[in-house]
Amino acid sequence: MTGFWLTDEQETIRESVLRLCARFDADYWRRTDETGEFPETFVAAMAEAGWLGAAMPQELGGAGLGLTEAAIAMQAVAESGAGFSGASALHLNIFGPMPVAKFGSDEQRRRFIPRLISGEDKLCIGITEPDAGLDTTSLTTRAERTQDGWRISGRKVWTTSAQRANKILIVARTTPRDQVAKSTQGISLFYCDFDRSRIQATPIPKMGRKAVESNSVFIDNLEVPADALVGEEGRGFYYLLEGLNPERVLFGAEAVGLGRAALKRAAGYAKERVVFGRPIGQNQGVAHPLAKAWAELEAANLMAFKAAALYDAGRECGAEANAAKYLGGEAGFHACEAAVLAHGGMGYAKEFDVERYFRESMIARLAPISREMVFNFIAERVLGLPRSY
Repeated sequence: MTGFWLTDEQETIRESVLRLCARFDADYWRRTDETGEFPETFVAAMAEAGWLGAAMPQELGGAGLGLTEAAIAMQAVAESGAGFSGASALHLNIFGPMPVAKFGSDEQRRRFIPRLISGEDKLCIGITEPDAGLDTTSLTTRAERTQDGWRISGRKVWTTSAQRANKILIVARTTPRDQVAKSTQGISLFYCDFDRSRIQATPIPKMGRKAVESNSVFIDNLEVPADALVGEEGRGFYYLLEGLNPERVLFGAEAVGLGRAALKRAAGYAKERVVFGRPIGQNQGVAHPLAKAWAELEAANLMAFKAAALYDAGRECGAEANAAKYLGGEAGFHACEAAVLAHGGMGYAKEFDVERYFRESMIARLAPISREMVFNFIAERVLGLPRSY
């Protein structure tokens, strides 16, 4: 961004994504939400256009774009009406493979990244565990050395797209927690085949985004070769940290996009719906919540792109990335809520789509980190308050 607006090149990115997304109308996304069918056609179109490799290095077949451009593209997907059903179908491919691209060997990078960019390989990531949650250092999934490589066993939860993945990026302990000086040590990262004879994935029924499933995953003695290890043994936690800020920025930007989609629907309805001889948008009780939602979305958007600009410049952006995720999640939720209420009873009807947006708006409030943990980070790192957990 130049100042507070997009450059001509960035506007082209936004317009290109919106133009592609226009091929997938509200009926398409309504159908995927009702049936749970993964939006394969949409993802294939985005892959063909090169968007799956937007942030990947050019030498590996990616576009080599920065976080700013990736956020512009993903926000446009959500804003098109695809919401998180569309954004989440792509999200893992945008920054998910970054630990491999950044810390993997040259051979790993050449073998794996181009296949993810083309869509030939489909990735899921196993990090969160039932008994650890956000406390990643307490994970219990273990990787033990074998003669030929490693044997991995454990449980993961909220693993997205495990039903269709043929590759998995797994975080596991290679040294028990009580044998390391710091709890963040002894955790390693593995990229390997999703062997369904050793990995069981069970979808979790949930309130929204049915088309992109989340899973409980059970890994039972998964044998992986020695070269499945990404980077150095015991450094996996630190590799993950590299991707936390970009992920939070993307979630914030996507939530703003979702809120904009809802606001556009609500404003259109408020202009057309006539009650007591006047458009309901003429009533301040309808107009003011929508105006407030616009202001909140724009403010959250500025924080998201400030965080992205800091990241692309190689500067510290932890506070801004966390704030972007929080502000985007809240602004998106409030905009979707206002959109449902502006529709009155019809806001509860699937044909107007705002009820789907409202259900999906909860995602960015809960993931990838809770609002309370965002506050903890800012209180400690920005305000200098004592650590509370």
